[in-house]
Amino acid sequence: MTNTAKETETKGVSTLLGDPKKAVLKLSIPMIIAMTINSLYALIDAVWVAGLGDTALAAIGFVNPIFLVVMGFSNGLGAGATAIISRYIGAKDKKQADNAAIHVLLLAGILTIIFTVILLLFLKPILEAIGAGSTIELSFEYGRILFLGTIFIVFSSTAYGILRAEGNVSKTTYAMGFGAVLNMVLDPIFIYTLNLGVTGAAIATVISLFCVSLLLLYWFAKDTYIKFSIKDFVYNNTLVKQILGVGLPAGGEFLIIATLSASINIILIIVAGVDGVAAYTAGWRVVMMAMVPPIAIAVSIVAVVGANFGGKKYENIKIIHNYGIKIGLITVILMSIAIFLLAPYISYIFAYSPESAGLRDTITAFLRVTCLFYISLPIGMSSSSIFQGVGKGLDSMFLTLIRLLILEVVFAYILAIPLGLGQYGVWWGIVIASLFGSLIAYGWSKRYINKLTHEHGKLKKV
Repeated sequence: MTNTAKETETKGVSTLLGDPKKAVLKLSIPMIIAMTINSLYALIDAVWVAGLGDTALAAIGFVNPIFLVVMGFSNGLGAGATAIISRYIGAKDKKQADNAAIHVLLLAGILTIIFTVILLLFLKPILEAIGAGSTIELSFEYGRILFLGTIFIVFSSTAYGILRAEGNVSKTTYAMGFGAVLNMVLDPIFIYTLNLGVTGAAIATVISLFCVSLLLLYWFAKDTYIKFSIKDFVYNNTLVKQILGVGLPAGGEFLIIATLSASINIILIIVAGVDGVAAYTAGWRVVMMAMVPPIAIAVSIVAVVGANFGGKKYENIKIIHNYGIKIGLITVILMSIAIFLLAPYISYIFAYSPESAGLRDTITAFLRVTCLFYISLPIGMSSSSIFQGVGKGLDSMFLTLIRLLILEVVFAYILAIPLGLGQYGVWWGIVIASLFGSLIAYGWSKRYINKLTHEHGKLKKV
């Protein structure tokens, strides 16, 4: 380790390089808190919009797949940052870690320009293509404002990735929590007090993201392990390839999720109309909250695996994988039981107005079916994260492609339309596909980990 690295090593870096189980747990808990607050915002946002009626709720549902693509590639770039920077931290090469961080910011700028131009020019045709139909004007009104804030979406997501790479999840927690709380406060003001409807919801989101970006910039200028020093910047094509080698496939995973969301919306329109999309959009906000623990654990695994892979501590990767699945399963089982019991009460918060009251029973049924969906998540997500941590982003993306796009769309379609189960078939298709896909991911990752440790064991003997 260089003197510079010794002098500037933070508590987060020390955690990252320490006991792998403690590292996963210590990184996961603040991430769970931050992401729960963020998901709570998404939930409350849907509640406020639900007061405008099921058409407004469905309109946001049609923008969600596009937003997922933007957020996905932003988070993907953040995942690339986490994997590559943590690897250099594990190898005790701070100078290259700092250099990699500047490369991430340059790539974030390019990504912002691409998405902003495309979405401002082609948003309405895209909405038409994914079946917005009668909701298209409301969808366009909401999306046009939201995507003017693309720069803040991209920057905040990549900044979180850099902070995670140095084990600095406390600042990530504070920033995400601050943004979510601010958004919750601004939503009713812009939606109802200023009478801006869905446009107000979009404005509140953009303002919140702007404030979060300012906070992150302040922290990076003051007291983070990673420093952005332009004078030390040396362009490195290999670094760009390494970052994109994880970032693009990770972003591709969100593109897959967005395509899945659009496909599910189309199937629901066929079998249940706008009400089916509205119920799915509302219920999925609750599902997203239940998904927080396994997602947070998976995100933490990327950083811890990256640091151990960079430090050539390959035997720890198996420990990280098993431990991540274990604590993930405990949390989602408890979450599933709670949601099943509370489903009728939860559904009421989305159907409190006369315009949306008819959705109450459907949302309750959706929440109870999808309780089984959560059980397989820790297995699939933790397994995919192993590949992101070691820089094999394509493997992770391929597993997501199998689990989500291929299996879920196929099962949802078959059960909903040929077998005539309607929207219930869509929900059960998601549950069954997630189980099969997660088992495939588990087997794939175990095979890779065993191969990695076996080859390293042979090298040590030599």
